[in-house]
Amino acid sequence: MRIAMMGSGGVGGYFGGRMAAVGYDVTFIARGKHLQAIREHGLKIASRDMGDVIVNPAKASDRPEEVGPVDYVIVAVKLWDTQATGKAILPMLGPETTVLSLQNGVEGDSILADIIGTQRLIGGVAFIASSIGEPGVIKHIGTMQRVVIGEHSGGSSLRVEALREALSKAGVTAEISDAIERTIWEKFVFLVGLSAVTTLLRTPLGPVREDPESRALLLSVMRETVSVARARSVALPEDFAETRLEFADGLPADMTSSMHHDLEAGNPLELDWLSGAVTRFGREAGIPTPANQMVSEALEQCAKRRS
Repeated sequence: MRIAMMGSGGVGGYFGGRMAAVGYDVTFIARGKHLQAIREHGLKIASRDMGDVIVNPAKASDRPEEVGPVDYVIVAVKLWDTQATGKAILPMLGPETTVLSLQNGVEGDSILADIIGTQRLIGGVAFIASSIGEPGVIKHIGTMQRVVIGEHSGGSSLRVEALREALSKAGVTAEISDAIERTIWEKFVFLVGLSAVTTLLRTPLGPVREDPESRALLLSVMRETVSVARARSVALPEDFAETRLEFADGLPADMTSSMHHDLEAGNPLELDWLSGAVTRFGREAGIPTPANQMVSEALEQCAKRRS
C-alpha cells in the first residue's frame, strides 16, 4: 500500500508517521524547514503518553508530481489551501486512488470533489491534539489519536476497510462510521468551540473551562453550531453541545487548537471555515449566531493588525 500525506504537520505528520513506522510506504509532502529536517533527520513523533517514534529515513518531497500514483492520498492541509491542494494532488491519482481529507471544518470535501470528483473521496475526521513542535518533530499531547472514516454514501467498503486496517496496525484508534457526514459535524461542533475560545483568549483549554465566563462562551459557540447543524438536517441531539462540554472536561488542561497555534505563529487562520462558517450558515438559515459572529469579528481584527 502506497500512501501520500498531503500536508505533514500535526495531523498528517502524526498519522503518516505512525503508519510509516510499522512499514507502510508513506511519502510526506511538506515544505520549507520542516521538509528539510525530515529529509536530513527523518520524522520524529514526540508523544509523552503514547510513546515516541522516529521514521528515519523518511520519504519526503515538495513535488507531488514526482511521487506518482499512490493508493491513498490523505489530505491534511489548512482549509485555506484546499483549492490549490486539490490541483496539486492530481499527478498522484491513479485509476484506483482514494482520497481522504482529515481537514478541519465541514466544507473541505466539497471543494476537493469539484476538482478530483466525488467518486475518489471517502469521508473522515481526526481527533488529536498535535502540532509541529519544531521542524521535523510532531508534538502530540494526551492519548487521543483517533480517526473515523466512511463512505459519503454511508457505511463501509473494501477501500475504507483497508485504510482502517493500516491505521489500526499502526496503533491508531481507527473506526468506521455508518454516517460519516454526521460524524464530521459532531467533530465540527467541538472544534469550532475549542478554536474560538483558545484563539480568542490565547490560552489552552484548562483555564477556559475553569473560568465561568469563558466556559459559558465555549458552550454558547457550540450551541449555535448545533442549531445550525440541525437546521441543515444533520441529526444531532438538541443537547449535543452540553455533552461536548462534558467531553472537554476530560481532556488535558494544556490542550489547545491548531488555530491558536497559527495565531501565535503568525500564520493565516482557518476562521472563515470555523466560526465564520457557522455565522454564514446561520445567516442562510435565519438563525442568530452572536457568539460565533463576535469571535469572527474579533479575530479578523487581530489578523488585520498583524498583517
